[in-house]
Amino acid sequence: MTVWAATAALRERVASRGAVRPCVGRVAAMFAAVALITAALAAAGVALGSVAIPLADVWRAIAEPGDSTWSTVVTQIRVPRTLTAILAGAALGAAGLQMQTLFRNPLADPFVLGISAGASLGVAAVVLAAGSSMSLFAAGLGWFGELGVAGAAVAGAALVMMLVLALSFRVQSIVTVLVIGLLVGYLVASLITILLASAQEQFVDQYVRWGFGSFRGVTWSELRILAPAVAIGLIVAALTAKQLNVLLLGESYARSLGIHVRRAQVATMLGAALLAGAVTAFAGPIAFLGVAIPHLARALFGTSNHRVMVPAAALCGAAVALAAEIAAQLPGLDAALPLNAVTALIGAPVVLIVLLRRRRLAAV
Repeated sequence: MTVWAATAALRERVASRGAVRPCVGRVAAMFAAVALITAALAAAGVALGSVAIPLADVWRAIAEPGDSTWSTVVTQIRVPRTLTAILAGAALGAAGLQMQTLFRNPLADPFVLGISAGASLGVAAVVLAAGSSMSLFAAGLGWFGELGVAGAAVAGAALVMMLVLALSFRVQSIVTVLVIGLLVGYLVASLITILLASAQEQFVDQYVRWGFGSFRGVTWSELRILAPAVAIGLIVAALTAKQLNVLLLGESYARSLGIHVRRAQVATMLGAALLAGAVTAFAGPIAFLGVAIPHLARALFGTSNHRVMVPAAALCGAAVALAAEIAAQLPGLDAALPLNAVTALIGAPVVLIVLLRRRRLAAV
């Protein structure tokens, strides 16, 4: 097949899959609408909580921080929580899009490569070491030791990701890489079970609560690490948008157009790993957002073009994460729901609709 013929076939298949350039006016209007919704949810996230704070007082507390109770609540608790939700939602939305495109699987999420399992292994190791002499060793690690659970989660996620990448270079099929990630995840899960079986009950409870996921408790110093990590991951996702568009059509088409497939795959996996790993380290394993957000973005923006979809998935992810956090904190009450329970209530119906829609289209 000549390059010209491959290009023609590519354009025809891209058009049939909806990856053509969408209506500019519709995309701009949708971006504006979702951005306004995100801004409104961010304001609500700062104002609402166990005690509702008027927006005027919220702005005053941000513009003129002081020693008042409201100023402390707004600047030290609610603003970091809201920023964490925005960053986490954007990261998981973009990472989920990358994984679904890479594996051409609508149910793939950012954790299919064992990232969540690796982070959980790191946290479980800290749980086992809590109160032992190993905690003295962790205290001597300076900045890394001060991160505590977050540092352990980063180390565990990085270790598992390096293992999966090393094994991926020994296979040719990207589907095999997916299977390797799942098997490594199961292997790590068994190690976690062994660690927790020998841990004290109060530390197991700490691990379980971490597994619920939460945007709370992230400090400004931790945001200084989380924000750049998410920014780098989103830049990688944006820079690989062209390669992701071509990978939609299969590896053979990508090679015929001169795309270095293995390099594109590794860059995509590393970008998604950075996004998902950073979020998991500071907020825990947030479920369903990575699966549901890409489908929501495709439905709203009406395209599969990744030059539109990457920022669209990030923006939609931020909005949904903010909505989930507002719902989880039960405004007006001191109680709070586990964040993963709320994201599952949002994400499960979306995935169910996708499955039913795909089955209906297959029957036509």
